[in-house]
Amino acid sequence: MAYKVFSCAICDKPEVDCKCDRYCTLCQSPFGVRLCEDGLFYCSDCREACDYSTQDQV
Repeated sequence: MAYKVFSCAICDKPEVDCKCDRYCTLCQSPFGVRLCEDGLFYCSDCREACDYSTQDQV
């Protein structure tokens, strides 16, 4: 079964290949940021508050 691969909104690469600066889109934190389905990076607190999932959580 095929699944959607999350890609960075800037470089259009998956998280493992992305070399962009990583910081949370909402709070600007550089700690614990992960790529989410919308192509932006979020820290764990903002992901939890907004109910966003990372690639490995879907």
